[in-house]
Amino acid sequence: MVRSVTKLTALLAVVAASGANAGDYDTQMAAYLESSVRSWATSPVIIDAVLAGNAQNGGYDQAKIDELDTAWRAQVGSGSAPLIEPVITGPVADYLREQMAATGGQITEIILMDAKGLNVAASDVTSDYWQGDEEKHSMTFVVGPDAVHFGEIEFDESSQRYQAQISFTITDPASGAPIGAMTVGVDGEAFM
Repeated sequence: MVRSVTKLTALLAVVAASGANAGDYDTQMAAYLESSVRSWATSPVIIDAVLAGNAQNGGYDQAKIDELDTAWRAQVGSGSAPLIEPVITGPVADYLREQMAATGGQITEIILMDAKGLNVAASDVTSDYWQGDEEKHSMTFVVGPDAVHFGEIEFDESSQRYQAQISFTITDPASGAPIGAMTVGVDGEAFM
């Protein structure tokens, strides 16, 4: 218990200081993205999944997106989750969990989104289905192919851990055009 309190105290100190050290923090997160995430985030399984999501969801208007997001939220924690299950099961979600496991706990969650900001695949259940109204999508996919967004270290309800989110645009390797986005939750202690 003493070690947990010490770690939490140290983590809170990082959170408090993050505004003062935003440059160092962003530099560390950018280095982590390039050294530990980017290579597997461009794999064909990721690209194909996002393209399939775009083909399936491309015609959805905002009313349909809101309807799906409401249905997702109602299914979180319930016994029946027909909208959630395909996102957190199958080869793409398994691939995300394999990448997460390979980091030895540094990555706490992964969310793959289509062009609309809807979940394509996730390592675990997210609190909502539509990420398009959040910076993880609006500061990446909407901005362009090279966009990256670094979140602050904060408590995440989905993963139940203090984490920082690294979000970035997923591009079509054939055209270079933005096709979706990915968010990788990184254990806050990784940047201490």
